[in-house]
Amino acid sequence: MLENLAPYISIIFIITTCITIFLFYKASHSSKTALSLIIIWASIQAILGYSSFYLDTSLPPRFGLAIILPVLFIILLFFIQKGKTFISKLDIKILTLLHIIRIPVEFVLYWLFLHQSIPELMTFSGRNFDILAGITAPFVYYFGYIHKITSPKFLLGWNLACLFLLLFIVVNAILSFPFPFQQFGFDQPNVALLYFPFVWLASVVVPIVLFSHLVSIQYLSKQLKILK
Repeated sequence: MLENLAPYISIIFIITTCITIFLFYKASHSSKTALSLIIIWASIQAILGYSSFYLDTSLPPRFGLAIILPVLFIILLFFIQKGKTFISKLDIKILTLLHIIRIPVEFVLYWLFLHQSIPELMTFSGRNFDILAGITAPFVYYFGYIHKITSPKFLLGWNLACLFLLLFIVVNAILSFPFPFQQFGFDQPNVALLYFPFVWLASVVVPIVLFSHLVSIQYLSKQLKILK
């Protein structure tokens, strides 16, 4: 556990992670299989984070397991038949609304920076503009899917832009870890994400957000082809 960290930071992040999982559960039409897999994975990551497993930063860094495995699973879903079927049934509206969780995540990151647990570049006072995705998400949800004022092309553009924001900060975060290939944040490395509960950011929250964008991009791309 991180020392001298205000308890409210961990509590808010745990609640944010739970909301993320709940919204994805609703988007999957209450799929118990999806929920069970996420809970099992999150539990494993909680144990590894709490037991200091990820504090070994030698090559290859153990933390790679928290990032690479979810990404490989997401890729697999887009290629196997069961995965394609699951994706086709997801509620795009809820997947869009889900991005509001990026607001509390950004505040948690800022508080972690103030507690000298991550570099400033990972916050909205640095080079992290991901909070814009969270702020705009409810408007895109309302005007794009409830009142259907915005076009599929705009919705696709929004998802692509927000995906870029996500990938940009993910790359910066990875290069700020105290690994041998570290490039940023030498005065204040990204150590918080190696601990519970913040290990859930890279292993649970970000993969769900990434998957939500990829599913929406695929759906909207197909819509645009049909309209043509």
